[in-house]
Amino acid sequence: MPVKNSKMKIKICENGPYTVYGGVPLMDQILVPDAEGLSTGWHKGKEYPLQEEYDLCRCGHSKTKPFCDLTHNEIFFDGTETASREPFDSQSEPKTIGPDMELSDVVPLCALARFCDRAGGVWDNLRASDDPEKRKIVLQEVGDCPAGRLVLRDKAGNLIEPEFEPSIGLVLDPVVAELGPLWVRGGIPIESADGYIYEVRNRVTLCRCGKSTNKPFCDGRHTNGE
Repeated sequence: MPVKNSKMKIKICENGPYTVYGGVPLMDQILVPDAEGLSTGWHKGKEYPLQEEYDLCRCGHSKTKPFCDLTHNEIFFDGTETASREPFDSQSEPKTIGPDMELSDVVPLCALARFCDRAGGVWDNLRASDDPEKRKIVLQEVGDCPAGRLVLRDKAGNLIEPEFEPSIGLVLDPVVAELGPLWVRGGIPIESADGYIYEVRNRVTLCRCGKSTNKPFCDGRHTNGE
């Protein structure tokens, strides 16, 4: 899934920030909750001035968030990458099968955005997705999952994915009153500190609180204060 601008890339600096190359657009993305606190959609917030190159905070302690101010050096931030380098499909749990779609799930990638529990939950809705309303809910629940933990395919094996322009969304979560992860969209390559290129995907979330146990990816730890 190559991006339109081949210069676009996110480089993970050892125990430091994410350096973003290629003029990647950056904006706030705000979760929209229902009365129960479950997410129903996204609201686009502030757009940041376009820069050809910039550093985003990874340790969670910068005083100039979302940008890095070198605080990671003062706190001796340990940004060791621990995430699996196996492809998504190799990590997936057994698929959930619906009438005309299959759902793959890689739990360690969960960023706790709370889309999949709405309206009875994506797994039950998938099993009943021959109902047009249930199918619509499944497509919305999975497509809005920023982390790409959940992936849909049709019975021919074709991915069912939302279309994204390459960009980075700064997730804001009003329910837990916390800054969420970086929502990386549109197949932007992510390069590890040692030069490894992670599997290029349409949507992933990168930790920016410094607490994830699945670095560089978000594991939802920003929501519980651990």
